[in-house]
Amino acid sequence: MTPIADASAWLDRFFASYYAHRPVDATFIGVHAHDHRLPDFSENGAGDVTADMEALLRDSDRIDAGAIDPITEIDVRLARGFLRIQLAEHASRHFHRGNPSLYTGEAVFGVMSLFLTDFAPLPQRTEAAVERLHAIPKLLAQGRANIQRAPIAWTERALRECTGALAFLGRGVDMLSDEVSGEAPKAAPRLRAAADRAAAAFSDYAAWLETDLARQPGDAVGCGEEMLGLYLRNGHFVERNAPEILAYARVELERATARLVVGTASLGDGNPDEVLAGLASVHPDVGHYYRRYQEIWDEVRALADKHALLTWPDFPIRYVPRPAWAREAAPHLYFLSYRSPAAFGTPPVHDYLVTPVEADMPPDVQRSLLEANNDGVIRLNHVIHHGGIGHHIQNWHAFRAASRVGRVAGVDCASRIAMFCGGTMAEGWACYATELVREHGGLTSLEEYAELQSRVRMCARAVVDLELHSGHMGLDDATRLYQEAAGMSPAAARTEATRNSMFPGTALMYLLGADGIHALRSLLRAREGSTFSVGCFHDRLLACGSIPVPLAGRLLMRGGIEGRHYDA
Repeated sequence: MTPIADASAWLDRFFASYYAHRPVDATFIGVHAHDHRLPDFSENGAGDVTADMEALLRDSDRIDAGAIDPITEIDVRLARGFLRIQLAEHASRHFHRGNPSLYTGEAVFGVMSLFLTDFAPLPQRTEAAVERLHAIPKLLAQGRANIQRAPIAWTERALRECTGALAFLGRGVDMLSDEVSGEAPKAAPRLRAAADRAAAAFSDYAAWLETDLARQPGDAVGCGEEMLGLYLRNGHFVERNAPEILAYARVELERATARLVVGTASLGDGNPDEVLAGLASVHPDVGHYYRRYQEIWDEVRALADKHALLTWPDFPIRYVPRPAWAREAAPHLYFLSYRSPAAFGTPPVHDYLVTPVEADMPPDVQRSLLEANNDGVIRLNHVIHHGGIGHHIQNWHAFRAASRVGRVAGVDCASRIAMFCGGTMAEGWACYATELVREHGGLTSLEEYAELQSRVRMCARAVVDLELHSGHMGLDDATRLYQEAAGMSPAAARTEATRNSMFPGTALMYLLGADGIHALRSLLRAREGSTFSVGCFHDRLLACGSIPVPLAGRLLMRGGIEGRHYDA
């Protein structure tokens, strides 16, 4: 075969195919040529996707690896790995052939994605929404045609998403229509009519889930050892196999549990739930609630600047209440408070959608919400992990990475990130960032204790992920492990186990990524000695973009990545 000299042209084809076949992902990423479309999971549509990916993979064999630079070589490797995983998913009964919630998620977020940010004038986004709403009946019909059996937990999740979708398509769209009518009066009634048609399709889909599909439950929740190995080799790019990683995760779970026991004893009598109940009492009052997020964000940034932990770019967060049109629907959906900004067309200020706590709420509701969103939760989850030094800063650097895959892989889409290969960096860095703040005295004693429990849960997730998809554990076993080892409530444990079963290899991202970053830091510190700078290390790591931590490590060890330094 004649070698392909221009790997960049092949990557152009790869991305054009990606966006065309995954239009909802494209919207979230900031590529808007396909905003009016939904994915096609019909027999012909799936066949076209498969043929396109197979052709890309064949042509990639002709790329002369010796003629391209290291970053492009990594991009080609990541794209090839993505294609291999996607071809396996398309052939399996785990995704569009067997997961009913894939259809509900793509349908509802296909529309919601158009209203979460102001990337275009409202009338333009409304026109795209109307077209996507008209396409929903066809998409949901494809789900009914493609899926013969499904685990009951997956069916139940799809039913919950139908409830959320119907809430959005009802009162949610009414609120949006009121906004639209001010700028495009003729578009508002068309939006309402299209939403009614989509709502009828969701009602039909829910009825099918409750009757036909629920009566044909499948019990295969794991993807199998062969496919799990594919995720490890072609997604996470780790050298260890599943049994080796499982052994490591079990040892780390034991160590984390032992540290939690010691931490519990140091804070007095009681179990972890009783100890952590102390966090709930430290919270802002109603009038100070929204400001408190920004105050803690400023505190964490000051800590990072004081210790020169990394270059913090000018990329502010605005903590605002969840939009009124999404409030009824959100609890039933994969509706994120922090959803990654678009990789292209990133806004200068990104809105972080927090749980609303309003002055006109009943006092008992206010108290419950404020206790649930206490200072510790705000600091650990909404600032460090998501809205500040964790995901938000990592995203900003990723969007400017030399790696084309690294720019987009970690973007949040309808039900998971854009490309599986972005997970160990995106989630690993966010977990590592919280540990980094702890190392530098940025947490209270109770918050440090909460991090001990988070480490236990992170290790438990890795164990469940590997055991589920190797076929050695069922959903009931996974739920029980989460309750007994990680202290989760029965409902939270079931929800987590269900999500783990639907997305193989995903729960591993946290442990593999965070521990991989720690190991890389130690390796470079030993190699560089007195010249090592933790801030420079972080800048260089983040400059790699959302690529697997092992591949980022090879770049840093090779010295091929320079940290990007920006005025704070």
